Parts: sequence; structure tokens; C-alpha cells
Amino acid sequence: MTESFPRLFARTRRFTLGVPRGFTISPDGGRVIFLRSRSGTDPVTCLWEFDVATGAERLVVDPLSLGAGEENLPPEERARRERSREAAGGVVAYATDSAAEQAVFALSGALYLVDLAAGAVRHLETPGPVIDPRLNPSGTRVAYVTGGALHVRDLGADEDVVLAAEEGVTYGLAEFIASEEMDRMRGYWWSPDGDALLVERVDEAPVTRWHIADPANPASEPVTVAYPAAGTPNARTELFVLGLDGSRTPVPFDDEYLVTALWDDHGLAIVTMPRDQKALRLLTVTDGLAPVREDVDPAWVDIVPGVPDHLSDGTLVWVADSEGGRRLIVGDRPVTPPTLQVRSVLAVDGDTILFQASADPTEVQVWTCSAGVLARVSPEEPGVYSGTSAGGTTVIIGATLESQTSVTRIFRDGRPCGHIDSHAERPGIDLRVSLVPTGKRNLATAVLLPSWYEPGSGKLPVLMDPYGGPGAQRVLASGRMFLESQWWAEQGFAVIVADGRGTPGRGPAFEREVLHDFTVTLDDQVEALHGAAAEYDLDLSRVGIRGWSFGGYLAALAVLRRPDVFHAAIAGAPVTDWRLYDTCYTERYLGHPDEGHYEASSLLADAEKLERPLLLVHGLADDNVVAAHTLRLSSALLAAGRPHTVLPLSGVTHMTPQEVVAENLLLLQVDFLKKALG
Repeated sequence: MTESFPRLFARTRRFTLGVPRGFTISPDGGRVIFLRSRSGTDPVTCLWEFDVATGAERLVVDPLSLGAGEENLPPEERARRERSREAAGGVVAYATDSAAEQAVFALSGALYLVDLAAGAVRHLETPGPVIDPRLNPSGTRVAYVTGGALHVRDLGADEDVVLAAEEGVTYGLAEFIASEEMDRMRGYWWSPDGDALLVERVDEAPVTRWHIADPANPASEPVTVAYPAAGTPNARTELFVLGLDGSRTPVPFDDEYLVTALWDDHGLAIVTMPRDQKALRLLTVTDGLAPVREDVDPAWVDIVPGVPDHLSDGTLVWVADSEGGRRLIVGDRPVTPPTLQVRSVLAVDGDTILFQASADPTEVQVWTCSAGVLARVSPEEPGVYSGTSAGGTTVIIGATLESQTSVTRIFRDGRPCGHIDSHAERPGIDLRVSLVPTGKRNLATAVLLPSWYEPGSGKLPVLMDPYGGPGAQRVLASGRMFLESQWWAEQGFAVIVADGRGTPGRGPAFEREVLHDFTVTLDDQVEALHGAAAEYDLDLSRVGIRGWSFGGYLAALAVLRRPDVFHAAIAGAPVTDWRLYDTCYTERYLGHPDEGHYEASSLLADAEKLERPLLLVHGLADDNVVAAHTLRLSSALLAAGRPHTVLPLSGVTHMTPQEVVAENLLLLQVDFLKKALG
């Protein structure tokens, strides 16, 4: 490497730039459209096409050729990128017609249409900045949102019609909860014939207003955000079928949350969920709503990406918990065993279902199901794989523990026929990671040692480096997951990353063990630490812990409640009072605040217990975990006379994409821990 790891880590957006993503396969399987920047340090994402028959790649859209310099994004698009954790620029999203002959995208708020075969790009004039443009299936019209209004433009007549607009509400945009907690980034769906749209209307009037100021620039007006904190009202969401003929048909539903919708040749369906999230309902929309199925659970029901969907004959494709496992359902019959935990449905190509599943929680493999027959299509090598499929062509993206970037392979009718290059930077770091089960629960644990360390040469101080919260994993058989942790190991630590109760991949029962009590995640970190210490030379008198978001909460919790185990902590963007976090996530696990489960999992009452060094780090522009979390804990610590350190990051959101900030933040954390642990 010619640059330090922290600098390269920041410049490459955690080595994600240059990685192919956003794949669309043409219906005949002959072409693959995808996104990728030109290099691993280039943040400008381009649109490309891969010819399956010849293996040739072609650059279709280079934003720089369109005169796009520094992006000037409308606030709604900035919010969408924050919710989706999008760190790059350029063409970060696109939508095609059903034939994949045309695509539309927004660039700095401007609307563009591209003929994929000719590569001709056309700028379409709009009355305002464009959000989420989407072509109808035939490619004759494009819908988009501007100023909260849904527009439809006829590409043949060059006519732009405002389909829905209303002061103080939005049409066609997903609300905060949908995009932050349900992975639903869209708020409208075209009908198969392209003559109507299912459109979400969002009214944020009931939602509490919070104000996020910029203390570094006191002349700036605070940003007002509608934030649905736990126990407070959510936005009101409604659905309408809007016809291009001006018709407006309401689609009323009783539940609090719209999870997703599907409009295909087999009809219109929606999935809804009540506020307590103990049921998931699939409903078809005809003259009214007709129930198709309802899944219930006394704790909560998880949302699985990619469903509902249909086979070619209309048979339902679904995922549900059954007999202790998360299983693929075709029609009303489970087709996967309870021991294979289904993660998502990736695609349905005719009668073949492509899906992700795990037999081992540290691996994510890709499988197919056709006529009830299961087949693993990802490589035998342990790793983390994903993909998509259409027209007999399958794209498989995967990474292994030995690889430090992903590999994208193309298969035609089950036979390999090429690959799409990754332009990502190679970190040039020597990974020394072992995945081991620890403790009585066999917790998935990664132990990373310095590349220069020789066993028996002395005990190493320890750094616990978890996320540790429900719904996300850190311990996976992918080298990319551990690049930052290995850099920490090179600073002289044995680094331990552990996935405790609540994390996915081991089945519903393991995930639900955090119900009403987040503090069990700390018990699991202690268990993983002691389990690793039984196998490695660890200095348990010098144990630090660091984390971000839920990991930040876990780090602060560790030094407050287990100072006998943890001797220093760095808590980045920590949730310190769960009443200040959003409705959907918090109430899923802790219930409504009135039920009385919040105080035991929150940190403010523990302030007087602090006796170890604690560094609190928070972006002051964070609209997900707002800076009030850190400031309230700091105030409580000060009131209790407990010394601590606070590092405010001016202008930084929940992500830290700014290169200088991201680099120096790593260096400051190393300095803090080395001093704190002696």
C-alpha cells in the first residue's frame, strides 16, 4: 500500500467503491445491467452492461460525460441515501422497463433516460428535483416524485402530468420507518399494463418534530425532522390506485405498517403489519382486501426480503417460521428443512426460485428450488453469497474468508460463462482471522491476531469489536467483514468479534431471546471473551470494547455494568435511552414504553457506576440516533461526577463518509485505547 490503511479505508468507502452491484438481467438472459465506479477510489458510480454471449463489458452511462460535478442533491434524496447507507455518488440507482431496453435515473436531481442498446442518454426537463424515477413496464412513461408530488411523463408526447399532489403530504415516497427499519425504499408501484399505479400517501402531521442544529455554524437554521420516537405517533400512511385516466381508488388497510406491495400478472397484493409486529398479513386487492395468509408470533414476526412473489402459474412464494426454522414456502407447503435458515428470496425465474439460506450462521449460501427440488448453486467454499436470476442467466456474487473483495460470476443454464470484474482496491492487509464457536451457546466468534504475533510470545490486550444487536451479523465467512478489525489487531490487540443472541442465521428462537431485554447481548460478549481466552493467550486485565450504533450502546453498557471485565470503551453514536429511538425497531424488541421494559435496557440510570475510561463519539447531524443520546448520557455522567470524554463530529450523520473524519477518527480511537489500557 502507498497510503495508510485508515486513509485507504476512508477513501474507498470501506472498500466498497468499484464493486459491481445493482444487477438487472434482461428477460432473455442475454444482458446484465449493473452499477460500478471506474476504480476503487472513484466515488462516481457508472451504469454498465455485460453481454452474456461474448463476455464483453460496455460502459453505458458515465455521469462525468453528462457534466455532473459535485452533486447537489434535494433533501429527500439525501435522506434516502442516508437510510440506504449509500456512500457513493453518480448513478446510485436506476430502473428499467420490463424488456430492459431503457433505463431511467436521477443525477443531482435531474432526470435522464437512456437507450441501453444505443447508449444514447436523454435529459428530460422536470419542474423540480427528481426522486426515484421508474419506467412503466412497456417503457412508454416514467413516474417520479418532486416536491412530494407524483408526476407521470409520457415519453412519446413529452407530456408531464401531476398525478397526485397535496400540500403538507407526500405521494410516492416511503416514510422514515419503512426505509430505515423495513428496507422498503419505494412508495409506488406500476401496474403490469402501465395504466395505473399503486401509490403511498404519507402524512407526517402526527409525528413529533425534532430539531437538529449545527452548533459549529450558529447562523444556520436547525433542520426540522419528523421523528417517530418509541411510544409516539407514526406517520399516517394510506394507499391509492391512481389511474392515468384520473381515477383514484382507495386501498384501505387497518394495520399500522405497510411492509411492501407486489403488482404482477397475477394481481395486486400488499403486506401489512400491526404496530406490535406480532402478525404479518398478506392481502390481495380486488374489489376490496382479501386475506391470503397471516403469520403470527407472540414475540414478533420478521420481515423477509423478496416476498411475496409468484411462480409462473401464480403459486405463492413466501417465507415463514415453522418447526423452529425460517423456511421457504411454495403455495402452502414448506419446501426447505427447518435446519436451513432462509435469509431472502433473490429472484423467481419462471418456476425456479433463487434464495439465500444458512445451514451454518457464519455462511450465507445461494440455493434454487424448482419443482420442490433444492440445489445449492453457490460455490462449495464457505462464504457469503448473493445473486439474481432471469431468462436462464444467474449472477452469483460472493466473498470468502480468504478473499478481500467480492467475485461476480455469470452462469447460463447452470454453466459458468464469465465474470464481471471488481475494480475495488485490495487492502493489502494480512488477515489472520479464525472463526470459532465460544461459550455454552456456541456463539459465532471471530478472533483476529496481529500478523506479527507468535503464539507463546506473551499475552495480548483484548479489543472487543461487536455490533451485537438484533437483525445484523458481524461474524461471517467473508474477509471483507474483518479488514478494519485486522487493522486494529495490527496495533497490538487480540480482536474479538462475537454475534450473540438476537443475531440472524441461527433460527427464530435464538433471535427472540432478546425480547424485552437488550442487556443479554452484554452477557454474550462476556461469554465470548472468556471462551476465546480459553484458547488464546489473552490479557484479561486489559480489555477494551468499541462499537457504533447498537455496538456503541453495547460498549457503553459494558463499562457501566461490567467494569470487572471491561477496562475501557469507545461508544460511537450509542443509543443511551431507548425512548429516544424509533417506534418500529424499539417496540419490536422492547414493546411499547408503557409496558415497562425500557429502563432496564437504557443507560442513563447507570451513570454513577462509571469507573472506567469512556469515549463517547457522535455525529451532530445524525437523524437516526440523534446526538441527544450522547449528550444526555454525558450530562448524567457529569451530574454523577464521573469523568469521561466526548468527541462531537460536526456535520456528520450516522455514517461517517467524510474521508478526513473517517481516517482521523480511527487514529484517535487507537490513541484513546492505548492510553486507557496502558
